Order: sequence, then C-alpha cells, then structure tokens
Amino acid sequence: MSNVVVLDNGGGLIKAGQGGERNPAVVIPNCLYRPLSSKKFIHPTTTLSSTNEDLTSAAIRRPIDRGYLINPDLQRDIWSHLFNSLLHVTPPSSSLLLTEPLFSLPSIQRSTDELVFEDFGFNSLYVADSPSLVHLYEASRRPDGLISEAGCSLVVDCGFSFTHAAPVFQNCTLNYGVKRIDLGGKALTNYLKELVSYRSINVMDETFLMDDVKEKLCFVSLDVERDLQIARKHGQDNLFRCTYVLPDGVSHTKGYVKDPESAQRHLTLTDGSVETKKETDQLEVMEKTERKRVDLTKNEFDLTNERFLVPEMIFQPADLGMNEAGLAECIVRAVNSCHPYLHPVLYQSIILTGGSALFPQFVERLEKDLRPLVPEDYQVNITTQEDPILGVWRGGSLLASSPEFNSMCVTKAEYEELGSARCRKRFFH
Repeated sequence: MSNVVVLDNGGGLIKAGQGGERNPAVVIPNCLYRPLSSKKFIHPTTTLSSTNEDLTSAAIRRPIDRGYLINPDLQRDIWSHLFNSLLHVTPPSSSLLLTEPLFSLPSIQRSTDELVFEDFGFNSLYVADSPSLVHLYEASRRPDGLISEAGCSLVVDCGFSFTHAAPVFQNCTLNYGVKRIDLGGKALTNYLKELVSYRSINVMDETFLMDDVKEKLCFVSLDVERDLQIARKHGQDNLFRCTYVLPDGVSHTKGYVKDPESAQRHLTLTDGSVETKKETDQLEVMEKTERKRVDLTKNEFDLTNERFLVPEMIFQPADLGMNEAGLAECIVRAVNSCHPYLHPVLYQSIILTGGSALFPQFVERLEKDLRPLVPEDYQVNITTQEDPILGVWRGGSLLASSPEFNSMCVTKAEYEELGSARCRKRFFH
C-alpha cells in the first residue's frame, strides 16, 4: 500500500484516499453540521445524501469560503477526524498530496503549510492545482488521443465556489491564461433557495435539501426563450412542472421527487419548436385570470422555470446583474490569452470537470454558445470526465504513484529550515 495520502480539499466535498488507488476511500462534505436534534456540531462520516438522518434546517460551518481557506482551526478539526477516524493514517510516516485553488494568497498558503507540517507532522508535502491533475488523468486514459500527443488542453472546472477555464501545457497550468467566473455550485443553490422562497415556501435555511433539489431536477436549457413560454403553460402542456415533496420527519427524513418520470419529460424537447405570437398572447390572458395559489398546508412545492433558470446563471451571469462574462466567452478569453499556435488544439481538447458539469444538456449548451465565438476553421470538441467529481482526485492518485513523486515533494526538514515561502517556490512551474 502506498504511504501517500491524496487529499482533494474542495469547498464542497473532501475526497481522500491512498495514492495509486482508482477511487478515494472517503468522500465527505467539507463542513460540520448541526441538525435540530443535536446540541453540538457533528462530523459527517459519509456524503449527506446517503444518510437517513433528518437534516431539516441543519446549521452548517464551512472552513472554506469563496474557494479559499478562512478558518484553519475548523479545517484542522475536520482533517483530524478524517485522518484518525476515517482513513486511519499516521501522518509522520506519510506524504501528503494536497490540491489548492489557483491564485491562493501567501497568507493562506502559510496557514496550510502550518496545518500540514506543524499540526499533523506529515513527512512531506506536494501541492497541486486541479487543472493540471485533470489533464494528467485524461492524458493517461487516452495515450493516443490529442490531449496526450499535443500535451495541452483547456480544463473547465465548474466547482463549488467558482468556475475556472484554465489552459494546461505540458502538465503545467498557464496562470496568465486562467479566467474565472465567481459562480459555483454554492451560488446556484443559494439562487434556487431565493426563487423557491419567493414563490412557494421559505427554504432559506434548507441548504442540504435544496442541494438535493438542484441535483435531481435542474437542467440546462438549449433555448431559454422557448422554454420560458412552455413553463407558463398549464396542465400537461407544461413539460417542466414537477413536484418535490419535503421531508416530514416521521415517515421520511429525506425529500423526494413526486413523479420522477414526468420530471424527465423536458428531455423529449428538440431544439426547434417555437411558440407563435397568438399562443403567447393567449398564455398572458390565462396567466392573469387563473394564477395558481400556493397551498401551504401541503408539504411540497412545484418547480417550473426555476429548473433551468438556476444553471442558466453560469452561461448568463449578466441576467443576475453580475458584471461578468458567461462560460463560453470566458473560455474564448482564456484561449486568446495563450500563444496563437495553441488556439486550435485548446478548442479541440476542452475537458469539463466539477459537480456543475453533471447538469443534463450542459455540454450541448456550451457547444451551442461557443461555436459562434470560435473561428470557423477551428473544431470545437468538449469532453466531460467520466466522473467529474472524482476526476481531480484520480489525477492526484496517478501522480502520487509515479516514480518521481518523492523528488517533487517538500520535506518537513526543508520546511523547518527554509520556511513556507521558500518551499512554495518549488511548486511554481
């Protein structure tokens, strides 16, 4: 067994395990939570979607905010539980491969190094960024593919805290080409909470519940104007209306979709059906005369256009009043920051990773938005990782099992002699 611990310390989930394995041994939320039934904060021992615990209105404390470590003491507490109770590793005889967000501040890097070497006493440390690990894993999966032969790709990481478009060349992330949208899975969940609270029932405290709603029911629209018209229809003509039943704390402690089959009806839509002006006018009259009243006695709520308006934020942040480019424009800007010789290869080797890439129709919509912005003689090829949530960890596991890994690490002795700032220079390519 390898004595390298690979730790993908995400803002939403921690993925941890031994280097050389295919899958992480532990995937847990990077937080402490306190259910209403408890007086103290509890460590998650598994992903919260797979527990039977009632998480209604559970309070949450996270060590990472907007992608960066803001509470090292809380992170120490979570890691201590992870290493001692879940992974059962002895840090002094182990190396640590840790992922860190791009452009992390020196003060945060110093706090991380203190955690690793002074609090846990790891033997050695290697710090990697997510895009280079994703590139490494995809290149090793297809040794004869373009990514491997050209040694270059554009990694689009739609994570919990933000979305990055990062060019990678020869396994090194080109920092000057990285572009970022300050929107991630957390912002999408918060937006869904606001929409549902305004229209149906107050769910502002139901983070875990609304995460579940987002993952099960949201999808990316291929034609927003058409879908907004369909969402205004009544009865069976509205392909998007579906009902989510809230937990009652007695017969079921988890929320669920009332009719999963009808929730999938939107997938039957093709890219072409458009409403006529007359139908639109009729809809407006119906909307005014028979607006549906929300029945607050029922333990459920309906979703219609929220299902596609929430992921739409990634493609059109300006609709929310954010002064930022959408994902397609972000990718074009990232590519244009690189040498012109790399442009055709980067457009042909776009890799999608991160939890938000799991939304249905995400790739099709991104390709539709990207194609008009890219020169005609360039091909656009977008691939999603087989498991976008575990892709970064698998790349780290691969790197940890390589023969030269030990020579790339900073040892505890070097850290004590040279300090954090000098040691960090080894990780700058």
